[in-house]
Amino acid sequence: MTFFIALLPVIAIVAIGHFLAWRNSPPAEGWRAIERLCYVLLFPCLIIRVLANAPFEASPWPIAAALIGAQLIMAAVGHGARLLPGIRRATVGSIIQSNVRWNTFVALSLAGTLYGDEGIALTAVAAAAMIPTANVISILGFNQYGDREIKRHPFHELFRNPLVIACVIGGLINASGLAIPAVIDRVLETLAAAALALGLLAAGAGLDLGALRRSGMPTAAWSLVRILGLPALAVGIGRGLGVDGIGLAVIAIAAATPTATNGYVLARQLGGDAPFMANLIATQTVLAAVTMPLVMWGFGLL
Repeated sequence: MTFFIALLPVIAIVAIGHFLAWRNSPPAEGWRAIERLCYVLLFPCLIIRVLANAPFEASPWPIAAALIGAQLIMAAVGHGARLLPGIRRATVGSIIQSNVRWNTFVALSLAGTLYGDEGIALTAVAAAAMIPTANVISILGFNQYGDREIKRHPFHELFRNPLVIACVIGGLINASGLAIPAVIDRVLETLAAAALALGLLAAGAGLDLGALRRSGMPTAAWSLVRILGLPALAVGIGRGLGVDGIGLAVIAIAAATPTATNGYVLARQLGGDAPFMANLIATQTVLAAVTMPLVMWGFGLL
C-alpha cells in the first residue's frame, strides 16, 4: 500500500503531461525539445550531483551485474526470434533492441520520487551498466540482421551519451572524495530540481493510449516478453547475488520500464523494422503503466 500511495504523485504528473499533450500545449515540437533538454542537461546534472554525494553503504556492482546479465539473456531470446516462421531479419533486429533497451527517464523519475537521492544514485549505477550494454547489443543486432549495408561501430555512441558521461563524472568525484565547489553545486542543484518533474511530464506526453488497439499479436506478445521477462530475470539474478531493499527495488524499476523511445531512430538508421519498433515502443509504454506496479507487487517489493 505504501508503494501505491507513493506512486500516486507520479501517476498524477504523468496524467498532467498526457492532458497537456492532448491539448497541444505545448505542441509536439515543444515536447521533443523538453525531452532533449532532459537528456542533454537536466538528468546529467541530477546524476552528477547525486552520484558525487552518494554514500554507498554496499557495493553497487551486484546491481549492475544483475541488470547486464538479464540484458544478455533477453538478447539471446531476441536472437531466437529468427527461428519463428515468416519473420523478417529486420524484425529480429528490432526485437533484440526492444528486449535490452530501457526508459532511463521513467526509471530515474520513479526511483527518485519513491526513494529520494538513494534511489537516484542506484538508478544512475543501473544507467552506467545498462546504457552501454544496450547500445552495444542493439548495434550488433542491427549489423547482423539489418537491411542496410551501413554498419555502425557498437562503441561509437557511448562516448557521446550525456547520461554515460554524467555517470563517469559523478563516479569519479565520489571516488576522489572531493566536494563539488559550492557555486557549481548550487547550479547543479537548481537544474536537477527540474529533471524529475519534466521527465514525468514528457513521459505522459508521449503516452499513446491508442497503441493497444493498433498493435497486432506479434507486437503485444514481444512487448509482454520484454516488460515482464527483463524484470523477472534481473530481480532473480539480483536476489541470487544478495541484493535486497532499495537496491532490488531499483533493479525491478529499471528493468520493468518500457523500451527506450530513441530505439525507433536507431532502427530506421540501421535497417531494422522501424514501424514494428515504433509499435513496440508505444505498446510497452501503455502496458508498463499497469505492469510496473504488478512487477513490484509480484516480487514482494511494495
